[in-house]
Amino acid sequence: MFSTRLKFALIAATAATALVAAGCSSNDSEGSKATTTTAAMDHGTMPGMDHGKTSTSAQAATRSDFNDADVTFLQMMYPHHAQAVEMAKLVPTRSQNQELLTLAKAVEAAQTPEMQQITTLLQSFGKPAPSADMGGHAGMDGMMTKDQMAKLESLSGPEFDRLWMQMMIEHHKGAITMANTELAQGTNADSKAMAQAIVNAQQQEIDQMNKMLTQG
Repeated sequence: MFSTRLKFALIAATAATALVAAGCSSNDSEGSKATTTTAAMDHGTMPGMDHGKTSTSAQAATRSDFNDADVTFLQMMYPHHAQAVEMAKLVPTRSQNQELLTLAKAVEAAQTPEMQQITTLLQSFGKPAPSADMGGHAGMDGMMTKDQMAKLESLSGPEFDRLWMQMMIEHHKGAITMANTELAQGTNADSKAMAQAIVNAQQQEIDQMNKMLTQG
């Protein structure tokens, strides 16, 4: 009788141990699967995100519908525009000529957004943002020297008006020369559209200033 009970107890203990072991094994397996699945998800997500970032970055720097003439035009036109805007900003405090005040305002209003457009185009070509520093562009068509700018700043009234228009006419002529070179040698549609707009607008302003000078 005692022997029989002992056998039953041993069988029950063995069965319980087996169940516990099976349960642990199952949990460990499920835990491993979960860990593996999580790792796989993390591993799969990260490369996907990286690829997305790389693709976006690459798109901003892999535009290929341009040539060296386009880049040169944009890089030179930016400081050229910057000086024209600088000259335009001198007018309100030095001139009482209403027509000249209106013209200067138009120059600033046209060329400031074009400077932003130039920056955007160069970045889309994978080129660095341009600089308004005129130090390396003193010999550029139509650019005024520091001495010329200093003289202009020292004047006011009709004397200022006359010199401002004479300088801006030369400045515009230089821009038109650069724009015509772009139209002849460039390939990028956006750059050439800007060049054509510069030719049209600045030639009209040259004509207007020449007329104002003869009337004065």
